[in-house]
Amino acid sequence: MKRNLAALLAVAGLAFLATGCNKLKARDNLNKGSQAFRNAQYAQAVERFEEAVRLDPNWPPPRLYLAMAYYMQYIPGAESPENQQMADHALEQFKKVLEMDPKNDTATKSIASLYFYEKKLDLAEEWNKKILELNPKDKEAYYTLGVIVWTKWYPVYGAARAKLGMTPDAAGPIKDKKVKEELKAQYLPLINGGIDDLQKALDIDKEYDDAMAYINLLIRERADLDDTPEEYKKDIETADSWVQKAMETKKIKASRKPTTTGINAE
Repeated sequence: MKRNLAALLAVAGLAFLATGCNKLKARDNLNKGSQAFRNAQYAQAVERFEEAVRLDPNWPPPRLYLAMAYYMQYIPGAESPENQQMADHALEQFKKVLEMDPKNDTATKSIASLYFYEKKLDLAEEWNKKILELNPKDKEAYYTLGVIVWTKWYPVYGAARAKLGMTPDAAGPIKDKKVKEELKAQYLPLINGGIDDLQKALDIDKEYDDAMAYINLLIRERADLDDTPEEYKKDIETADSWVQKAMETKKIKASRKPTTTGINAE
């Protein structure tokens, strides 16, 4: 009995040493992968991070770095199997990070942005809402939700105007009542929701000029769904005011940039 116990203790000790050795090797690979990552050597970084994950699969940092190394190799808009593979690998690893750390902000935001870049807008919307569950004050998530609305709406809006023979600079509202009512029924709640999200971004950052620009677009295009020329004119004036606000805000922000002359006048 004592002999068996001694054998079991010896095996347990060897397992403990092996585990400790693997953890040390994992940290060494993480450090070397981080160095490659900082030098933009992402393929080499992937190899190191993959080895770190293999050696210590329950340790979140190397898996997050591995996901980021794939993410950095993804080129938005480039259509090739290799590029798509980078996105898929990144998504897979980010989701595994979230299995270990459900509130990981970096993984959640990265998944949201990948889906947006891939034009998977419903999934991008879903994940930006997850960002807001983690941080209700995330202005970028509100802004992106507004941009998603515009990205869904604008092609339909442009196609409807073109089909009716309306040039891009032709004043509205849309004269064809049937077309207008169909667009209102399907898209008006979406447009208003997008404007609300952009306003929430502005509530967090009063000088968020990009959000102002998209509010202008959504209000200007929503004007085509108005029932009367008077309502249309009012919406266009509101949109114009947002353009002015965005331009003034950009000027204010630009004026705050420090000078680079190096001269300190007393």
